[in-house]
Amino acid sequence: MNKENVEVAEEKKETAVKEQENLKEKKKKKEHHTNKEIEKLKEEISSQSEKILRLSAEMQNMRRRADEERSKLLKYDGETIIISMLTILDNFEHAINMDDTNLTDEVSKFLSGFKMIYANMSESLKSVGVTEIECLHEPFDETKMNAVLIDHSKDFENNVVLDVLQKGYMYKDKVIRPAMVKVNQVEEGA
Repeated sequence: MNKENVEVAEEKKETAVKEQENLKEKKKKKEHHTNKEIEKLKEEISSQSEKILRLSAEMQNMRRRADEERSKLLKYDGETIIISMLTILDNFEHAINMDDTNLTDEVSKFLSGFKMIYANMSESLKSVGVTEIECLHEPFDETKMNAVLIDHSKDFENNVVLDVLQKGYMYKDKVIRPAMVKVNQVEEGA
C-alpha cells in the first residue's frame, strides 16, 4: 500500500472516530435532555397526584359537612313551631292554675277544657322530643337556666334554684328555651 492510501485510510479512520465521538456526545446530550424531561414529567405527575388527593379530600369533607348539616336540619325539624307553641302552653298553664274552688259551673267547664287542652299539648310536645327542664331546688346550671332574681334563704344551699318563673324546655338534646329562675345566694358572714 502506498503512502497516500495509508493517509486516506487514516483520515477515514479519524473521521469515523470523530463521527463516533460526535454520535456518542449527541447520544449523551439526548439522554441528558430525555432524563430532564422524564424528571420534569415525574414532578408534574407527582404535583397532579397531590392536587387530585387534596381535591378528593376536600370533596369528602364537603360531603361530610353537607350530610351533618342535613341530619342536623332533620333532627331539629320543627323547632321554630315548637318554640312558638311553648308560649301558648305557658298561657294554658296560667289559666289552669286558677283557683277553681269558687267558680261558677260555666267557668269550671272552661277551666276543665283548658286542662284537657294543656294535657294534650304537653303530651304532643313530649312525643316529638320536647322535655321540660327540671330545675326547682336543683343546683343552678347556666347552660339550661337564666337567673333573673336572687334571694337570700338560709334554708337552701348556695346557687340552688328557689323558684321557677318561666319553665325551660329542651328539644331532643338542645335547649330551645332556658328556664327563668330565682337563685339562692347565701349572704357572706351569715
